[in-house]
Amino acid sequence: MQHNTPQRPVDCAEEAIILAILEGRFVPGSALPAERELAVLLGVTRPTLREALRRLERDGWIVVHQGKSTLVTDFWVDGGLNVLSGIVRCSQHLPPNFVPNLLQVRLDLAPTYTRLAVERAPASVCAALAGHDRLGESAEAYARFDWTLQKTLAVSSGNPVYALILNTFASFYQQLAVLYFSLPEGRASSSAYYTALADTAAQGDAAAAENATRSVMRQSIALWQQASVSAEQV
Repeated sequence: MQHNTPQRPVDCAEEAIILAILEGRFVPGSALPAERELAVLLGVTRPTLREALRRLERDGWIVVHQGKSTLVTDFWVDGGLNVLSGIVRCSQHLPPNFVPNLLQVRLDLAPTYTRLAVERAPASVCAALAGHDRLGESAEAYARFDWTLQKTLAVSSGNPVYALILNTFASFYQQLAVLYFSLPEGRASSSAYYTALADTAAQGDAAAAENATRSVMRQSIALWQQASVSAEQV
């Protein structure tokens, strides 16, 4: 029997403040309530609150001034990659256009790290693609396969920053992937891509791998937009 580990108070406090910022209760440029008041509102001790505030300042959500009010930043301008992780943890309150913007970033990055992976480690790419024709129609199987492939491509590129960026979205990526691969068109598009990528990797044709990746990424954006419109009309 599995038991969920209770969330630590500092994690609860941190996520509660992030949620309040995302929902507009604490807007950029405004001051957070005084420490004593905020601790009471969140139901945590002041030392716990201070630790949560240190994390939030580190990631770019707030600016703490000793003896002055703690200010909410414009996190889209001043935040770091951990801001994205925070947004994902509060995924029920995603900002408008977050997913399309995330897919656009993937379009910008994936073709490049795929080209580099095929240039540097074509055998690793071929190995990661083994079994792509046996995924059936399971959205979950496609999601797991696609994540493993993208991680292999990012690591094999030789630039570790690609993997770090990808890891920021590990759980969220797979949640979105299950939704995407629930579309027959999404599975068909990726299945064709896996076949094409396997061929280009076997031939060591990095330029063709880059082009194939860019094409399927563009298709994924179009399919996601279609699915979003259909969902809104239901």
